[in-house]
Amino acid sequence: MSTRITTPFGAESTAAEVIEGIDLTGKRAIVTGGASGIGVETARALVSAGAEVTLAVRDTAAGEKVAGEIGGRVRVGALDLADQASVAAFTAAWDGPLDLLINNAGIMASPLQRTPQGWEMQFATNHLGHFALTTGLHGALGAAGRARVVSVSSSAHHRSGIVFDDIHFERREYDPFSAYGQSKSANVLFAVEASRRWAEDGITVNALMPGGIRTNLQRHVPDEELERMRVAAGAGAMQWKTPGQGAATSILLATSPLLEGIGGRYFDDCNEAERDRLSARNGVASHALDPIAAERLWEVSLDLVGNS
Repeated sequence: MSTRITTPFGAESTAAEVIEGIDLTGKRAIVTGGASGIGVETARALVSAGAEVTLAVRDTAAGEKVAGEIGGRVRVGALDLADQASVAAFTAAWDGPLDLLINNAGIMASPLQRTPQGWEMQFATNHLGHFALTTGLHGALGAAGRARVVSVSSSAHHRSGIVFDDIHFERREYDPFSAYGQSKSANVLFAVEASRRWAEDGITVNALMPGGIRTNLQRHVPDEELERMRVAAGAGAMQWKTPGQGAATSILLATSPLLEGIGGRYFDDCNEAERDRLSARNGVASHALDPIAAERLWEVSLDLVGNS
C-alpha cells in the first residue's frame, strides 16, 4: 500500500501560495478552459512562476482578453473538446516539448445533448476530448522529460463509475448528475492508466477535486438546487472557495516537488484524498482508482476516438 501524500497546504490555500518559490522559467504549459473560472487562476499562477502558458479555449476572443489581463508569456489556441476535429487540429499545430498539461475544462449537469457521433456530451467533453488531446500530445510530453498532466475531476465521481454497457445513455434514463459523475470518474481512471502506460516516458498524471467554486461550470444548475445541495451536505461541508483557492490543488499537482515521480492518484484540498471515506467534497471512491476499469476505459476510449 502506497503512503498517502500530505502537504503543508489545505482547503484555504491559494494557487499563489502553493507556487511561491517555484521557478518554471523555460517550461511550457497548456490550460484547457483557461479563459474562465479556476482556469484563469491556474494560468495566472503558472505565468507568475515564469512558464509560457497556452490557453486552450473554445472562445478565443475571451482567451485573448484573459491573456491581456494576465500579461507575461500567454498564448491562445482554439480548442473545442466536444469536436474531435478541433482536438486533432490543436495537437497537430503544437510544436516542441510540453512540460505541463492541465486538463481543466468541463461541463456540468447539462441537459441531454449528443455529439454528431452520438456520444453523450458530458462524457464526450470532459473525458473523450481530454483523452484525445492528451494522447495526441504524448510525444510532446515525452520530449519534455518529467512532464506532468493534471486531470481536474470532482467529488461528483462518487455518484457513478463507468457504466460500460451504456456509457452514452442510449438505453437507461438520462440523469444529468449521473452523467457528470461518470465523466468525472473517467477523469480519475485516465490518470491511473496513463501513469501506468507512460511511466517509462517520465510522464505522471494525477487527478483532483478543486473544491466548490461558483463559476460558469454551474450554469446548468439552478441556484436553488446548488443551495439545496449545500444544505443537504451539512453545516460547513459545502463552503464555496474563491477561484484562487480552487486552483490551488491543480497548481500543487502541476508544480510541487512533493509530487515528483508520483502518478495515478487523486487529491482534494491540496492533499491526497482518503479512499472510500466520502463526504460532499472529499474522499475518493475505489471505483475511480480501479486499475481494471482504468485499462478497460482506455481501450474503449481508443476505439471511440480512433473511429470518430
